Amino acid sequence: MSPDSSSERHILVIGSASLDIIGRALGPIEYATSNPGILRTSAGGSARNIAENLARLGMHAILISAVGDDPEGERVLGETSAAGVDVEHCLRLEGHRTGAYLAVLDEQGALRLGLDDMPTVAFITPDHLRACQHLFKEAAALVIDANLPPKSISAAISLAKRNQVPVVADTTSVSLAGRLQPHLNDLWLITPNEAEAEALCPRPVPHADPRRAVEAARFLVSQGVGIVVISMAEFGVSYATADASGHISALRTEIVDPTGGGDALTATVLFALLNEIPLDEAVRLGISAAALTLRSRGSVAPDLSLELLYNELR
Repeated sequence: MSPDSSSERHILVIGSASLDIIGRALGPIEYATSNPGILRTSAGGSARNIAENLARLGMHAILISAVGDDPEGERVLGETSAAGVDVEHCLRLEGHRTGAYLAVLDEQGALRLGLDDMPTVAFITPDHLRACQHLFKEAAALVIDANLPPKSISAAISLAKRNQVPVVADTTSVSLAGRLQPHLNDLWLITPNEAEAEALCPRPVPHADPRRAVEAARFLVSQGVGIVVISMAEFGVSYATADASGHISALRTEIVDPTGGGDALTATVLFALLNEIPLDEAVRLGISAAALTLRSRGSVAPDLSLELLYNELR
């Protein structure tokens, strides 16, 4: 199913919203002891990050997520709303704490350990989604992240199919990617990294092997996915559809913080395709957005714009 790009309908994004806590070591990491470093906090969560990227690119993004009734939840929704995302349909859960993501980066900015604590996502139930079904009727696309409970993923995809809304899926992590396996035939676009793609494929997807990544993308297309975009960090992006496949190199950039780079890629590829930009160019713009995010001290590049994306490519 392809999106109707002739309309200016909203994009519905469903999944996690959390507080990111990111620490970058100032030297080689020594385990089982304290290390000098720089720590930051910001609004995060895969779905929330994608919604903010879309809003900063000028799209009308509506987020369905859940946070606690604590200061962290107030901050996450406040920052998200300030970026232009509609958060009216997010749950504020009395007596519950807001989810968090903790990442430890080495001195080069590479992720060494990530911990997800997303207790509130369980409250995005099928019943809550059905109560929001009017939002599906006018959506140009639905974006889900794999933090959602399996029954909620099924319900969201069912509502999208009923309203002929194309579905975009963010695999989120290796441990969660398998939740999307039963729904590959219902997905218009999926954007895993190499390890997440391997979790969905019968053959290994070795790191830094564009040929094998293209093969994995083609396999997922054979399982019914419309467009597959596999990110490979500094080794670029491989992609496939039923009619074409290829690989595009990454841009050289400083890595300040890798958090949110994949979410920026997902959001920007979707933005480009909805605006009838060809797939290879859409992927290049997604790579540009990821590079900008890698240089940002936050989970979303705050000055993201289409002009800036093209400038980065030059």
